[in-house]
Amino acid sequence: MPRRHDPERRQRIIDAAIRVVGAKGIAGLSHRSAAAEADVPLGSTTYHFATLDELLVAALRQANEGFAEVVASRGGLEDPHTDLAAELAGLMGEWLSGDRTGVELEYELYLAALRRPALRPVAAEWAEGLARPLARRTDPATARALVAVIDGICLQVLLTGAAYDEAYAREVLGRVIG
Repeated sequence: MPRRHDPERRQRIIDAAIRVVGAKGIAGLSHRSAAAEADVPLGSTTYHFATLDELLVAALRQANEGFAEVVASRGGLEDPHTDLAAELAGLMGEWLSGDRTGVELEYELYLAALRRPALRPVAAEWAEGLARPLARRTDPATARALVAVIDGICLQVLLTGAAYDEAYAREVLGRVIG
């Protein structure tokens, strides 16, 4: 039987892995569960991703890209006339608004780097990717502090289930900016 060419298969497997993690957590992800969700043969998952960590890296990288798209679509980080604290607070509000499943998934993948060293460089890419444009508006140390505050506020909102308080976030971020 000739091998069927399927150029979208790798992406379908990544998308399936993200859905599995979203539904069952990282503990529920395996090559088998990703293959079943993507409706591909098990061998396809191991062909494209030799290890589960490789699949998680791809999923985390894709999640990072989603956040980067939100940042880029707003454009306010690049404008020197924009109130940076207000822009960041609004960015978090947009990210945390509505269904938080996607944000929860991103943080689950992000925090998986604590136990899975292969994920650490990709988790660091997220922080660096946000700190870079912030450093152009502030300085590198303040940019890193802002990323830490953003992470902290987002995690508190996700873990407590509380409503996001944009005014509070703007005030705290403004204090860090000085």
